[in-house]
Amino acid sequence: MALPESKVPEGPIADAWDNHRFKIKLVNPANKRKFKIIVVGTGLAGSSAAATLGELGYEVDAFTFHDTPRRAHSIAAQGGINAAKNYQNDGDSVWRLFYDTVKGGDYCSREANVYRLAQVSVDIIDQMAAQGVPFAREYGGTLDNRSFGGAQVSRTFYARGQTGQQLLLGAYQQMMRQVKTGKVTLHTRMEMLDLVVADGEAQGIICRDLVTGQLSRHTAHAVVLCTGGYGNVFYLSTNAMQCNVTAAWRAHRKGAYFANPCMTQIHPTCIPASDEFQSKLTLMSESLRNDGRIWVPRDPDEQRRAADIPEAERYYYLEEKYPAFGNLVPRDVASRNAKTVVDQGLGVGPLKNGVYLDFADAINRDGKDVIEAKYGNLFEMYERITGEDPYERPMRIYPATHYTMGGLWVDYNLMTTIPGLYACGEANFSDHGANRLGASALMQGLADGYFVLPYTIGDYLAGKLGTTPMSIDDDAFVAAEAAVQERIDTFMSIGGTKGPEYFHRELGKLVWDYIGMARNQNGLEKAISEIRALREEFWADLRVLGNADTLNQSLEKAGRVADFFELAELMARDALDRSESAGGHFREESQTEEGEALRDDDDFRHVSAWEWHDADTPQTKHAEELTYENVPLTQRSYK
Repeated sequence: MALPESKVPEGPIADAWDNHRFKIKLVNPANKRKFKIIVVGTGLAGSSAAATLGELGYEVDAFTFHDTPRRAHSIAAQGGINAAKNYQNDGDSVWRLFYDTVKGGDYCSREANVYRLAQVSVDIIDQMAAQGVPFAREYGGTLDNRSFGGAQVSRTFYARGQTGQQLLLGAYQQMMRQVKTGKVTLHTRMEMLDLVVADGEAQGIICRDLVTGQLSRHTAHAVVLCTGGYGNVFYLSTNAMQCNVTAAWRAHRKGAYFANPCMTQIHPTCIPASDEFQSKLTLMSESLRNDGRIWVPRDPDEQRRAADIPEAERYYYLEEKYPAFGNLVPRDVASRNAKTVVDQGLGVGPLKNGVYLDFADAINRDGKDVIEAKYGNLFEMYERITGEDPYERPMRIYPATHYTMGGLWVDYNLMTTIPGLYACGEANFSDHGANRLGASALMQGLADGYFVLPYTIGDYLAGKLGTTPMSIDDDAFVAAEAAVQERIDTFMSIGGTKGPEYFHRELGKLVWDYIGMARNQNGLEKAISEIRALREEFWADLRVLGNADTLNQSLEKAGRVADFFELAELMARDALDRSESAGGHFREESQTEEGEALRDDDDFRHVSAWEWHDADTPQTKHAEELTYENVPLTQRSYK
C-alpha cells in the first residue's frame, strides 16, 4: 500500500489553514448529533478534543486507563507553553515561531503543519486564560513570558512550575462539563487493547476493564488516539510509569503507518540516576536554564565543593561553545554536550554522572525571593528527591529520555493511513521533526484537540452521513476480541520464571545503549540482534502471577512490554536506515569537524513511514518527501 497524500493545501503557507478550513466538508449542527466518535486518552490532546467535539454536538466516548483524567501524564509538564503573542515586544511573531520550530527540528518536519501550529498558538493562550488557567502575570496584570531553549525571544507562558497541571485541569473541566450535559461519556480504568478495522476503515476498539478484567467492544464512526508517546521503551525516562505505546502499536499492526520511530528526545535537565535499581527519572523544568548556569570542573579529579571552585577552573561549556544562545541552546544540543563532558570524565556527583546547574549568580543578582517566586516548587521538589538545597548548592542534572517526535503518520487533517482513525498530540509525528523545542508539547496537544481536529474530522464524517456505526456483533468485532483474549491467555499460560519488569529493564538498557543519545551502524545492528533474542526469551520465560479476571498490573505490564519489543526493533531499523545525524538522532559516522550533527539533505529530507506486515517480517519503509519553500535548508548553528 502506497503512502497516502499528505493533503497539504496549495498556495501561500500563511493562507493555507484558512483556505483549507473553507474548502473541506462541514457537518451541520443538526447532523453532528448523529455521529459518534471515540477518543482514547484524556490528557491535553484527548480532553480538549473530547470537550470541543462534545460542545459541537457530537456523541463522544472518552477512554482512559486512569481512575481520573487528572492523572494523565500531561499534568507532569512544568515549564510552560509557547505562543507567538509578542507580549514582550522583543521581535516575536507567528513567522518566527514557525521558523524556530522548523530549525529546531533540524528540518525534519512538514512545513505546513508547523506553520499552522504557530498560527493557532495565539488562540490557545486566549482559550486557556478564559478557562481560568492561572498564568503568571506581570505587576500590571498582563500575562508574563519567559525564554526557552532554541529561541532568542520570550514566548513561553507559564504557571510557576505547574503549567501542565493547570492546563490539564482547564481542559478537564471543559470535558467534564460535556460529561454533565451527556454529550461525552467517560470510561475510566479502561485500556484499549486493539483497533477494529473493517472495509478498510476504523470501526471501533476493544478494551479491557482494568478492575474486573472484562473485555468490551465499542463502536463509532471515527476513532481518535490521543495516547501520548512511547518514551518508556527506554525503561528509565521522565514519563509516568504507565505511559506506553500499546494503543498506537495496535493501530500500527492494523495498518496505520508508524513514522520516524527513532526520533526520540533526550531532555537535558533531569536528576541523574542514583543507583542501578531506579525505576523512573525526574524531570527538572527547562525553564531553569533561564537563570541557572551549566558547568563542570575543568579538572576531572576535582574533589572540592562547587562553591569552592574558582571561576577560572569552571567549564561553562554551553556558554563557551554557543555564545549566541548559551545555556538556552535546543534540547538535543544541550543533551549531547552534557554527555560529552561526562564521557570525558568531568561529571559531578557521587557517580560522576551529572553536570552542575548553578543559580548562585542569579540569586546574587536578583535576590533569593525573586528566584523562589519563579522556581520555588521546582527547588522544593529537587530538595525532597536529592536531600540537597539548590539555593545553597548547584543542582546536578543529566539528560534523560523525555518526549518522542516519532509516532503514527498523519496527513494535514491528522488522519492516519487508516481512514477514520486520527492521532493527536504526541501520538502523531507531525510537528517537531528531529527535536522538539521546549514548551511546544503542550502547545501541540491543545492545538490538535481544540483547533485542528474539530474542523478536519468533519471532512471525513460528512461522507458518512446516513450511516450508523458497525454493530459490535459484527464478525470484525468478534474476531478482534477473540484475538485480544488469546493474547491474554498466552501471557497467563507461559509460566516462566521472570516477571515483565525484568524484561522491560533489560530492553531499556539495550535501547539506551544503542538507540539513545549517540548511535552507530555496528551498535544498531547489534541492537536488532539482541532485542530479538531478548524478545524470544520473553515469550518463553515470562511469568505473570494472579489471574486475568481481576485487577492485575503484572498482566497489564506484560502486554505493554510485548509491544515495546516490536517497537524497539523498528526504532533500531529506522535509525540504521537514516544514516545521517539530525537533531536528537546523532549518528557518530555523520558529524562536522566540530562534533555537531551533520544532515544528509540529498538522501534523507523525508519522513520515514513504516508499514506493518507480520511479526516475522520487517516493516516496509515509505517516504514522504519534505520540501522547504519558506525556511531554507541550512546547517543549524546556535553560536
